[in-house]
Amino acid sequence: MAGSGNIAADPRAAERSEALAALGLLDTQAERDFDTITQLAAELLGCPIALMSLIDTQRQWFKSRYGLQISETPLEQSFCRVPVRMDRPLVVADALADPQFRDNPLVRGDPNIRFYAGVPLRVATRPEGAPVPIGTLCAIDNQAREPSPQDLQVLETLARVLETLLAARVSEARARYVAEQYRLALTEQDRLHRQLQQAERMAQIGSWRYNLVDGSVEWSPQLYAIYELPVGKPMKADEAYSFFPPDDRDRLQGALEETVRTGRGFDVEVTMVTAMLEERRVRSLGEVETKDGEAVAVFGVFQDITDRHELEATLRHAAEVDDLTHLASRKRCTAQLDETIARSVEEGTPMALVLVDLDHFKAVNDRCGHAAGDDVLRRAGAALRASWLAGSFAGRLGGDEFVLLLTEQDLLADLPATLARLLGTLRQVVPCHGAPDGPLRVSGTLGAAWLAPDCADRAQLMSRADEALYRAKAHARGTGAIAGTDGIVMADVLPA
Repeated sequence: MAGSGNIAADPRAAERSEALAALGLLDTQAERDFDTITQLAAELLGCPIALMSLIDTQRQWFKSRYGLQISETPLEQSFCRVPVRMDRPLVVADALADPQFRDNPLVRGDPNIRFYAGVPLRVATRPEGAPVPIGTLCAIDNQAREPSPQDLQVLETLARVLETLLAARVSEARARYVAEQYRLALTEQDRLHRQLQQAERMAQIGSWRYNLVDGSVEWSPQLYAIYELPVGKPMKADEAYSFFPPDDRDRLQGALEETVRTGRGFDVEVTMVTAMLEERRVRSLGEVETKDGEAVAVFGVFQDITDRHELEATLRHAAEVDDLTHLASRKRCTAQLDETIARSVEEGTPMALVLVDLDHFKAVNDRCGHAAGDDVLRRAGAALRASWLAGSFAGRLGGDEFVLLLTEQDLLADLPATLARLLGTLRQVVPCHGAPDGPLRVSGTLGAAWLAPDCADRAQLMSRADEALYRAKAHARGTGAIAGTDGIVMADVLPA
């Protein structure tokens, strides 16, 4: 215990600084618990001074002091730094006779230290960490002396009492830290929850959870808003499904059952009718929740995509429908022709393609103006949408060119008669004020082709119908011709 000598640099200085910071005792007010211990140390050892010192990076600071007025000294003057660095008690019987301390200002001047006995105070600030010395409990006398074993035992015992107090402070600080972190976590959780609710409202997304055990359903507030129901209304799965038309209900319920069976998530779009009888398009995503390998719930989100769905429908309509005639666009015609040919070939049913070209349309635009030309196109579109052509598909290829797909047996049974009737509905008289020749007469010329083994794709069918159209125009405008199954355009042209 006794003795001194050269002291190496403290390898645990960083740990000590961390421990002192965790304790939070530096530069705090005096406390009775600590002061009682230092007073007992002084009285029991018969010394005028006793200190509880804490070794900071550049100083020693006295948390508790008895018989001394100053609160700190520079580190290089400290006796206590030695037992702290060595991590064992230190006794200096006569500082004037000790080479390490005899020139110390605290020995040469006030308080004239001669005798010093110090015991390290250790504290563990981490649950699994080793205790680190942070200071001492020391007794000081201005007279040289040799302490008895009982004196040193008293000092050790009192030092252990101080360590117990320090450990309690660490536990208290740790509890305060944990409590603060918990408070912050609750605050953050509340903030995130409110942000999630805001995000749900903005994105029109609601979350849900379906308990497979008892059939209960949990909804977020925004999901109630999508359903137009009061928030918090108890809900069962059967009631939740009741807001969907039968086909959509079956699709949604089937997707959920498939997820429970396979463990794979689902993503479906369905139509629902809200509690206020508003029709909405919703997208639902779900995935399974398991416990001990068993599916216990399915959870996911609902998004109101009505606006997006309507926008997509509008854009799709704009891309697939000619705005002027309300017939199918060229793009839609191409897709529909492919679909119809494939279906007719697969089912072995007849079909015919009719190309329509308006006669004298350019003259209408040139002499009567484009507004009159637009009216001609609208009336032609109306003729191709007539109720007697129900079940047929009509589209505008561009300009004054149209297409008609005939698949109805009544219309195909006497194709020449069908085309003759169509020619009649396409005839128009266009008033043209100021024109020297008076009103203009617009008609349609038709070229038709049957779907046949040697004409069973879009390119062939279009080519054969175009050949028939050319033959009809060569004969007379306002007439029509039908391409035969042998690939030769029939010579008999339909009467005008």
